[in-house]
Amino acid sequence: MAEETLKQKTAKGLFWGFINNGTQQLLNLFFGIFLARLLTPADYGMVGMLTIFSLIAGSLQESGFIAALANKKEITHDDYNAVFWFSVSCSAILYILLYLSAPLIAEFYRTPELVPLSRLAFLSFFIASLGIAPRAILFRNLKVKENTIISLSSLTLSGITAIVLAVNGFAYWGIAIQTMVFVLIGTMLNWYFAHWKPSFRIDFSPIKEMFGFSSKMLITQVFIIINQNLFSVLLGKFYTKQEVGDFSQANNWNNKGHALITGMINGVTQPVLASVANDPHKMLRFTAFISFPAMFGLSLIAKEFILITITDKWLASARIMQLLCIWGAFIPVNNLFSLLLVSRGRSSVFMFNSIALSVLQLITACISYPYGITTMIYLFVAINILWMFVWYLFARREIPLTLWSILKDIAPYFLLAASLTIAAHYITLGITSLYLSLAIKVVFVASLYALVLWKMQSVIFNECIQFIKKKKIS
Repeated sequence: MAEETLKQKTAKGLFWGFINNGTQQLLNLFFGIFLARLLTPADYGMVGMLTIFSLIAGSLQESGFIAALANKKEITHDDYNAVFWFSVSCSAILYILLYLSAPLIAEFYRTPELVPLSRLAFLSFFIASLGIAPRAILFRNLKVKENTIISLSSLTLSGITAIVLAVNGFAYWGIAIQTMVFVLIGTMLNWYFAHWKPSFRIDFSPIKEMFGFSSKMLITQVFIIINQNLFSVLLGKFYTKQEVGDFSQANNWNNKGHALITGMINGVTQPVLASVANDPHKMLRFTAFISFPAMFGLSLIAKEFILITITDKWLASARIMQLLCIWGAFIPVNNLFSLLLVSRGRSSVFMFNSIALSVLQLITACISYPYGITTMIYLFVAINILWMFVWYLFARREIPLTLWSILKDIAPYFLLAASLTIAAHYITLGITSLYLSLAIKVVFVASLYALVLWKMQSVIFNECIQFIKKKKIS
């Protein structure tokens, strides 16, 4: 009976996970396009300058305790209660420090308007701290349906709020308030579904037990945030808020692209490839099969996509997006290596690798910023692509993978996707209609990619086709 219940939970989890991921991407697409048409690059740049501070503060007040609570074999009310009060206390102290530091942040960016904006924006992570314990309860108990309702409700209501504020001229304030509404709705619904109440008998001793695990998670998360947002900080310091906004918009679509692919791979790897957990080569081939054509394709249509959806005021972001999506094609591959390391208990390697990448990017940015934003982006893209081989060097200590075998796994998909992308670019150079150019590029790359793999009898391609056929029949 327990086995059947576990199977039912797994099936429901996959179903609701698919609904959640797919619907979130559609809503993000809709609200992202709508807001980008109403707001300016400078509006996005204002909020983009503050993102790294809010995210790091959020990680510090969460401190990896959701994962730590989920991994405890036996758990009590005291564990959740300790995490709740610890998170709230830390976030209150952090908010006071950031509130007082607002003038320094504004001076760093030479933008006085950031003082009131930052003090409002930083409230979001304090509100989020109130929901950490109930969110951990839902996560530990596999409440995937409830989490889906929470995330979709938060996204919808906050998106509507942002649109109403943008229409009424609130500019960058609307983006900051959107984040606050998202966090507030999510926190309220976490409490509603968790059916849990804190007690005033505060005992922080459970925190000591979890801190060994959570501290590594915390340090790793902080440096991942730095890796992902360092560019926005440097642009805000050395360039204009307009350029920060253009980069933020381009990076936003790049993140949506590779996040969708990573979510898809994580969601379908198990049902499509039954032996995938014990076959890292098949995992690599499947990841490359999906990631390279999708992200290279997104890079290919960046100009048409930006001009059609959010108008020519964002044309500068289209050029940046083309470069970032090439980097984005390798992110799911790097993510796979990191997951393989963590699954073998090598979280320390994951942590130090993230720190090393952050330091290298910071040094590179400080050296290259006088040469312009394009040079900086080229170097960042190159570093993050080449870092795949650093991940491999650590992964091969845990898993029997040779460099030649890795290249054989991913090179065919990389070369095919890159060749078709370059060919489509030159074929459509003389086409002036954005819609016709977009259609030809998508049809040309997608159809030829599938045709070549079918002719080559690609195992991964055939397994995916068989899986789709079975789903249609059932």
